[in-house]
Amino acid sequence: MSTAVGTRDFLLPDLGEGLSEAEIVEWRVAVGDVVTVDQTVVEVETAKAVVDVPCPYAGRVVALHGAAGEVRPVGQPLITIAPLDDAPDPHATYREEERAGSGNVLIGYGTGHGGTGRRRRRPRLALAPEPGTPVTADLASGPAAGSPAPVGSQAPAGSPVPAGPVLAGSSRPAGSVSAGLSAPNGTAASADRTAEPEPTGVQSAPLVISPIVRRLAKEHGIDLASLRGTGPGGVIRRADLDAAVAAPAAPAARLAAVPDAPAAHVGLALAGDGDTVIPLTGIRKVIADKLSRSRREIPEVTIWVDVDATGLLETRAAINAATPDTPVSILALLARICLSGLRKYPQLNAHVDTEGQRIVQSAGVHLGIAAQTDRGLVVPVLRDAQRLTTRELAAALAETTAAARAGTLPPARLTGGTFTLNNYGVFGVDGSTPIINHPEAALLGVGRIVDKPWVVDGQLAVRKVTQISLTFDHRVCDGGVAGGFLRHVADCVEQPALLVANV
Repeated sequence: MSTAVGTRDFLLPDLGEGLSEAEIVEWRVAVGDVVTVDQTVVEVETAKAVVDVPCPYAGRVVALHGAAGEVRPVGQPLITIAPLDDAPDPHATYREEERAGSGNVLIGYGTGHGGTGRRRRRPRLALAPEPGTPVTADLASGPAAGSPAPVGSQAPAGSPVPAGPVLAGSSRPAGSVSAGLSAPNGTAASADRTAEPEPTGVQSAPLVISPIVRRLAKEHGIDLASLRGTGPGGVIRRADLDAAVAAPAAPAARLAAVPDAPAAHVGLALAGDGDTVIPLTGIRKVIADKLSRSRREIPEVTIWVDVDATGLLETRAAINAATPDTPVSILALLARICLSGLRKYPQLNAHVDTEGQRIVQSAGVHLGIAAQTDRGLVVPVLRDAQRLTTRELAAALAETTAAARAGTLPPARLTGGTFTLNNYGVFGVDGSTPIINHPEAALLGVGRIVDKPWVVDGQLAVRKVTQISLTFDHRVCDGGVAGGFLRHVADCVEQPALLVANV
């Protein structure tokens, strides 16, 4: 599916693990740039990771399909490449944007590609026009091909269409601000805002070309319909938006972006002055969906016990003193203990197949490690962790958590776990009742290690004490198995020598 003779469209590839879409984070190239085969052209964020996408074609970039923050489905055009000797003028659209004065605009932004378009999960509120009022559409938000035209949007039959370069994926000239709607007799209808002034008292949709302006308006909760553009023809520029952000917010200018939520609904409050509106998108949405599903489907139970971790800390110190070049972390020792417990109690290394009405126990332990990152909580997986030595576990954990925080792990490394270890003690808390990482059956949590009074051989002493908890799916086992596993972990923490009998 090419936009012109000789050009080639690079489609968003299948990123694996059942992912059907990706959000554009940042373009690494611009229209007019020359690219080589396998050069990274865009950074996208899937539901599991941030991924660099290379282009399989060489040539000159003539179109970028989508802007930062826009969601593109797999199989839809991402970038259009033309041979170097056949590439059209790449700067036509940018010159048009410069005349509008609101920053760069990406070719193809807001045009129709089947079910694509800007993120429907971040709807914006706009002032509705009065019934019968002509409705005009801004350049970046024209309707997709085949969509019905709003009432009052048709222009007289035979209206001229301004000439200019055509946006990728659209039959609309880039230099026009035509709504591009169909008139009743089938002819193209258009309305040139720069040519004719708006009638007094007529409310129209805001004139916005730059996707940057749209994104910043969403982030700050600014209703673009309330702004007066200072660009040519009333186009809203970034400077206009910055001024609105800096000025005291008017009550009507800052509305919560709540989809399908009537403002007058009893008990539903819109965002007020000074409120921060955070779209539930990207990885934050995935986390919310997954945890909600876990709570809906899994009858979880949490049990816990306080343990004396003095012996574990002493064992770690002895190991690291012997081989300081390859240190072993407390997390690695806890992972080794979990692997020992799962070998003894394999019922917890499982998941429930609800469709097949069966419990599936995994042959290998794919150990998930909960890691807090700037993008949110992720759970990278060490596959077949039972095959690793304690030192190999330590090295793999260090590498994996660092890559997770850097956002460089591929999606395949963030899924497929069978048991999760969560060290919430790093946040300075003693205990927790964590939610199971669906569809797993259990999760071990470890609190902070602190000095506490403890009875040792009938005498009161100060020891290094921590609390460990086990949250488990009551469908896969009963309290006897869960309690046995947790007690085994606690005993190994208190007496690390017990591990020798199980490895």
